[in-house]
Amino acid sequence: MWRRSLPLCVEWQISRCSHASSSTGTNMDYSVFIPEGVTPAKPAGVVYYLSGLTCTDRNFIEKSKFEKFAAKAGVIVVAPDTSPRGANVPGEDEDWDFGTGAGFYVDATTPAYAKNYNMYTYINSELPAHIESRFPEVIPGLKSIMGHSMGGHGALVSALRNPDAYASCSAFAPICNPSTVPWGIKAFEGYLGGVENAASYDAYELLRAGNRFTNSKFLIDVGSKDQFNHQLSISKFRSACKKFGQKAEINTRKGFDHSYDFVSSFVGPHFTFHGRHLKKEFKRIDSLPKPITCKAAVAYAPNEPLQTVNITVDPPKEGEVRIKVVANALCHTDLYTLTGKDPEGLFPVILGHEAGGIVESVGKGVKSVKPGDHVIPCYTPQCKKPDCIFCQSPKTNLCPQIRATQGKGLMPDGTSRFKDSKGNTLYHYMGCSTFSEYTVLAEISCAKVDKKLPLDKAALFGCGVSTGWGAVWNTTKVEPKSTVAVWGCGAVGLAVIQAANISKASRIFAIDTNNSKKELATKFGATDFINPKEHDKPINEVLIEMTKWGVDYTYDCTGSTDVMRTALESAHRGWGQSCVIGVAESGKELATRPFQLVTGRRWCGTAFGGWKSRTDVPKLVTRSLNGKLPIDDYISHNFKGVENVNTAAEMLKDGSKGVIRAVVTY
Repeated sequence: MWRRSLPLCVEWQISRCSHASSSTGTNMDYSVFIPEGVTPAKPAGVVYYLSGLTCTDRNFIEKSKFEKFAAKAGVIVVAPDTSPRGANVPGEDEDWDFGTGAGFYVDATTPAYAKNYNMYTYINSELPAHIESRFPEVIPGLKSIMGHSMGGHGALVSALRNPDAYASCSAFAPICNPSTVPWGIKAFEGYLGGVENAASYDAYELLRAGNRFTNSKFLIDVGSKDQFNHQLSISKFRSACKKFGQKAEINTRKGFDHSYDFVSSFVGPHFTFHGRHLKKEFKRIDSLPKPITCKAAVAYAPNEPLQTVNITVDPPKEGEVRIKVVANALCHTDLYTLTGKDPEGLFPVILGHEAGGIVESVGKGVKSVKPGDHVIPCYTPQCKKPDCIFCQSPKTNLCPQIRATQGKGLMPDGTSRFKDSKGNTLYHYMGCSTFSEYTVLAEISCAKVDKKLPLDKAALFGCGVSTGWGAVWNTTKVEPKSTVAVWGCGAVGLAVIQAANISKASRIFAIDTNNSKKELATKFGATDFINPKEHDKPINEVLIEMTKWGVDYTYDCTGSTDVMRTALESAHRGWGQSCVIGVAESGKELATRPFQLVTGRRWCGTAFGGWKSRTDVPKLVTRSLNGKLPIDDYISHNFKGVENVNTAAEMLKDGSKGVIRAVVTY
């Protein structure tokens, strides 16, 4: 239920409203002032005014003479009631300084009051959401807060606990340290069970605990003849602001007391103050990134073609980066997830993780990249925090900073940045989701690279090629004159061959059931090509015959657990090392005879080749630009437009088409 009265005056649009509150379980009244010229077409910010003990929503509206100042400042004013009314809590109407008219802007926890007396939540959450939904004249999220006495206490606490929610905060004669004065002690004992539970509702204690309000200074006025000065603790709060670095202007107004005559005498400067900060905040908000509508290839269900649809990509939040995806290379991992066999595969989802893009906008706190930078999304992030033992260790690249949410298809805050045109939430994929013209990444998943390398080539550094190189150089550290065997001559396998060749391996066996791969494998550096179908004995026996004791380094790039075993059992007796690179199906397990390991063979695996993404990927790009890591031959097919992702995927799935990497540019 919501009721809005007709304007109560001709010159100003002042309405009295009532609505059913979920926070208090009662109907709550509030008054709204909308100055002339503020319309849905020309909306404005809101100043929330919190009144003091015994007051209703009408006291400030009728007594403070605020209208011309608020109108000049161009702000809407909302004055809520000071407590629930009609909650029928026994004893709530017995005292003027507790219960009805004295909610103290807390969320009560004592049994008698917990159901209804939740004014903190009402003021900071429910009421702003209600106002923004009912009044099209309001700019969502643009608000300031002020108050008098108990309301000044509520304003200071709200600002200190929600420093990003308000553009500015001011107060008249606020109760600054209520835990130590009679009004506050009575309220906290009745609502919270005692002052020991009240630190989060005490401005002085919040300052001591480290809370700060930085969007504006606190503007505070108090009368020199305030008859309740012993309840306010103004001097104590002034000292605390100075000690703890909270900016505040605290004025003592000579000859004034605690009354509305005092408030009306100085309300003008307060609205000038709020108007200035709301305009400043509006400019900041207006400059923030907005949602973008673009095309994406969405997987709505396993084993179904991707659907090219329009989606909304929300702005990046704190620690996030939104990029325009310029090029995307398809990887077999994308196809694997599409089969539904991936245990972390969620639908509907935007797949894709091997790409290059340009930073479009950044969220709060992002420092390592800026709009216009070229980046490669990396599914293995690197937080670089001093206390991250994984980032600080040279032994691994497996930073777990966002692993929990990434595995659930969500951003680090546990939500998605994608919705389709019907409002359906779409999951993220591997922290990347690059089958979209725009995507949002965690900052720690963005590798900033040299702009000289075209992004259709830079995309290859995001997964397969880098993984193959790293398996050789980081994980197994192939030495000159070593022997190498590689199962699977797709992009990853070719990268292993290329890296082994650069490492001066003496003999490199390329193993694949498709003879058409021989020419390219040879070009990348293979000395021998073996098709297991052309031999009547296990391939590990073939390799041992060809090398006498086996191969120094073997690599599975197929994801087959049978091949993984064969690769291990082809490794050199005494020191052979076998590296698992391919991703096996969910539920598959490895098996071999322990004797294979007892006789010196070692089994290992690699993720993204062991590269620390934000540190190492830029270096790989630089090496490529310097001609030391040629990558052109990996790109076998090129497509244009998101709508052709399906075509590229089908060609990659069909092994007879000769696809190494199909790159789709958007």
